[in-house]
Amino acid sequence: MRRIAIAIIAAGIATTLGAADSPDLGMETRIRQEGFRNSRVMELATGLIDGVGARLTGSPNMKKANEGTRKQLEDFGLSNAHLESWGPFGRGWSYDVSSVRMVAPDTAELLALPTAWSPSTSGVLRAKVVLVKLESDDDLSKQKGKLAGAIVMIGTPVDVKPQDKPALSRYDDKGLSDLERYEMPEVRTPAARAEAIKRRAFRRKLLPWLINEKVAAIIEPGAGNDGGTFRVQAGGSYKPEESVGVPSVVLSTEQYDRIARLLDRAVPVELEMDIRTHFYDQEPNAWNTIAEIPGSDRKDEVVMIGAHLDSWHGGTGATDNGAGVVATMEAVRILEALGVAPRRTIRIALWSGEEQGLLGSKAYVGEHFGSRAESTDPKDRDLPSFLRATGPLTIKPQQAKVSAYFNMDNGTGRIRGIYAQENAAARPIFESWIEPLRDLGVTTVTMRNTGSTDHISFDNVGIPGFQFIQDEVEYMTRTHHTNYDVYERLQRDDLMQAAVVMATFVWEAANRPELIPRKPLPKPTAAPAATR
Repeated sequence: MRRIAIAIIAAGIATTLGAADSPDLGMETRIRQEGFRNSRVMELATGLIDGVGARLTGSPNMKKANEGTRKQLEDFGLSNAHLESWGPFGRGWSYDVSSVRMVAPDTAELLALPTAWSPSTSGVLRAKVVLVKLESDDDLSKQKGKLAGAIVMIGTPVDVKPQDKPALSRYDDKGLSDLERYEMPEVRTPAARAEAIKRRAFRRKLLPWLINEKVAAIIEPGAGNDGGTFRVQAGGSYKPEESVGVPSVVLSTEQYDRIARLLDRAVPVELEMDIRTHFYDQEPNAWNTIAEIPGSDRKDEVVMIGAHLDSWHGGTGATDNGAGVVATMEAVRILEALGVAPRRTIRIALWSGEEQGLLGSKAYVGEHFGSRAESTDPKDRDLPSFLRATGPLTIKPQQAKVSAYFNMDNGTGRIRGIYAQENAAARPIFESWIEPLRDLGVTTVTMRNTGSTDHISFDNVGIPGFQFIQDEVEYMTRTHHTNYDVYERLQRDDLMQAAVVMATFVWEAANRPELIPRKPLPKPTAAPAATR
């Protein structure tokens, strides 16, 4: 009797904590055959990355990408392929010309690109260059009246050293083992929140100050990258009520440092700049691309898969996040091509506005599943969402029908496992799914959280949201938000593997008897929030 009782108790504990699934090996074989023998992932990559190019939210290229991916998903045979509007986002932006030359004391073509939402120069601008510190109100007071007509360098020169680690990085066994160890969430202190408010408030003050002081243009260094690689993001604001400042460019690190050294030796430097940009105010909204593979007996329940479609403009958005987009589209193509209906509906979503703070996925989740009241503290407008206080959670009926959301957004590298986001009940399920995928290099389920991409929008309203673990490849060393985020940095075999793995995960989630187990609903948080 005692043994029976213990067995019953053990079974109850297993049910409570979550139990392993039995993978559908026959379907996994079919997924592999379609994904590895008939792959279209690089065809998709060429169409999106070369054919459309950079995809800044609000730009004509972003809308072109929305329409192109919608049409492609429809051509694959998916149902209800449509664009879903959200907003208002704000003003769109693009550039036509970026020419920066040194004309004294030497002549040289410089590697430079305008920051997003930079205004144009008034024709070809030729002006002297000065290097000043503009990091505080005190700095602005010291420089008042001194910078009219000048091109101002406002970043600290970077001390470039030889690289002591390879540009290409992949997980080894030790790295994956280390990743399996749980990591305590980082606590954001009041001081950290105050510093973030201070930095953002100063930036909002700096842009109109530059206009009032009649600064001709500003130049920033390439964010620590070298070898001709430089990171370019936003300069002005996409919010119509905020200033766009003066023409602003990012310059390659080595060339920025050369100019700084000349100025340090009191050698006058003159540059010639021609920056031509466009703002788009006619349509303040943005769009997400949505399509489905309809389910059968449990079609009212949904498994979602997605990636963000928007990018920065320095390159063509290949690894951030064209890689995630084409692998995700290939995953649903594989499943549709097999002609077998899943039990639950499988929905793909390609997000816009991710680079500005997960805006597209957050808006979609708020419209369909649930949301939190926005903070009324005026200081919070200067903070990213993860540092804001959160109010009570309002849940909509469809929230209970979503089993899980799976996301890909860490470059071109192959999938090595998945972040369980502290969902202990999901861990044994995922471990059973990856067992047949070990020969593809998928080995690791970690209880750690990872943030900064669209699965967080789902996690924040109690829907199981997951991001895959990927080999870094060149993501942080070369391509992340840089001018080298281009098609040539994609790894074909890695993307084929990622598509097969995602198709497998989504199929298993869509056909298991129950929904993916859930964590307790997140509670409201007072600022400062605890986050990783």
